[in-house]
Amino acid sequence: MCGLVGIVARSEVAVSLYDTLTVLQHRGQDAAGIATCDNGILNLRKDNGLVKDVFRTRHMRRLTGKMGIGHVRYPTAGSSSPALAQPFYVNSPYGLCLAHNGNLTNAAQLAEELYSEDLRHINTDSDSEVLLNIFAHELQQVGTMAPSPEDVFAAVEGVHRRCRGGYAALVLISGYGIVGFRDKNGIRPLVFGRRVHKGRAEYMLASESVALDSQGFSLERDVAPGEAVYIDVHGQLHTKLCAEPAEYTPCIFEHVYFARPDSLMDGISVYKARLRMGEKLAEKVKRLRPDHDIDVVIPIPDTSRTSALELANLLGVKYREGFVKNRYIGRTFIMPGQSERRKSVRQKLNAIELEFRGKNVLLVDDSIVRGTTCKQIIQMAREAGARKVYFASASPPVCYPNVYGIDMPAASELIAHNRTNEQVQELIGADWLIFQDLPDLIAASQEGNPDIKHFECSVFDGKYITGDVDAEYLQALEKARNDKAKSVSQRKKPEPPDEPARS
Repeated sequence: MCGLVGIVARSEVAVSLYDTLTVLQHRGQDAAGIATCDNGILNLRKDNGLVKDVFRTRHMRRLTGKMGIGHVRYPTAGSSSPALAQPFYVNSPYGLCLAHNGNLTNAAQLAEELYSEDLRHINTDSDSEVLLNIFAHELQQVGTMAPSPEDVFAAVEGVHRRCRGGYAALVLISGYGIVGFRDKNGIRPLVFGRRVHKGRAEYMLASESVALDSQGFSLERDVAPGEAVYIDVHGQLHTKLCAEPAEYTPCIFEHVYFARPDSLMDGISVYKARLRMGEKLAEKVKRLRPDHDIDVVIPIPDTSRTSALELANLLGVKYREGFVKNRYIGRTFIMPGQSERRKSVRQKLNAIELEFRGKNVLLVDDSIVRGTTCKQIIQMAREAGARKVYFASASPPVCYPNVYGIDMPAASELIAHNRTNEQVQELIGADWLIFQDLPDLIAASQEGNPDIKHFECSVFDGKYITGDVDAEYLQALEKARNDKAKSVSQRKKPEPPDEPARS
């Protein structure tokens, strides 16, 4: 899961790209990068770290130009090095930079085709570099000295013919414009917006609508599944459906965890969806335990707050903030290994003893993945004096790995995989554990946009909608994603250079 932004404007864009990446920082904390184009000259700065750490004044001064793209990275295979920071660059044709969110499920096959048939060299094991080279090859086949919008759209059509999986991407074509496109199922999000500067239109493409809000752009709409949106260097907007869309199935885990609550995705308010998750969960609590003895509902900050507040309201019990969060610790979900996650939870949260002592508390979280975090938090609640500790998840049990761009770990490391709710309850040390039902989660999101009939829910139901994910693929994925493999990757990570090369 990553964050993308692209801007074509009438004035310098570097500061706007930087500011927008800070707004999208929740989507990736491993690396950040910006590429700008100034009269056909590409300028690139990227490195491992948070946005505020990657970009200094000297870097921003070099990022000149009135169009550019930016990226914040979250490592989908647990690997981390400056070489994997985005945007990626290839010089032919025209000079291209790509920022990508998602995962290609046929990346290995495509890499082989690129080498043996397209005669293109891949320098990393990143599927984003594969995607860039596929686009570059397709554009080279149809392009002229000055690529037209139809040439760009033809290249995107070629990408959709060859690539499978979930992906949203932005490509900066040096001297010509920026194109954004989305997979045929619309799994990964992408929106675009418009603002007027001195009487002329400027455009932004981004992963979430909140990015547009931060820079004064008005949301036009979501990029449709299979659609490409091209803004040329003159600020003209061109759109085309470049693939016959498959069933529209956006990722429901965006609503559960990843997206900011103030975003609109696929016409759905993330905030409202999380409110409805709390409503559905409250209905289930009432159904299972009409005479419950819950004294207080306490969210595990930050993502679960909205659901927890509505849950408490409908149960008629107190809502309290029982944990204080250290804002300077990253999201533990994306930590590379169990030891780092365990260490981070205690650094990240501290219990307010007055809200726990002598009470039956219902802790609410957005989801339970490995169980590491919630087990420690339950222990913290007991140490703070809670009489009983109940635990509610605003989403169903996460039982299967994700293959479309979220680093859900190997199936064997998911606490709910092949376990009953009672077994999970015992493992995390709760007095009672309640999960959201999948139909209720779907209904909570679907109510915001009834035109979306289905969502990508593979982490909950094991159904991979692209139809190309089999047992062999999942076995290879498990080998790459387990914590042991990630710890080896971390040990092999090279030292970052003082100044990454300027393209």
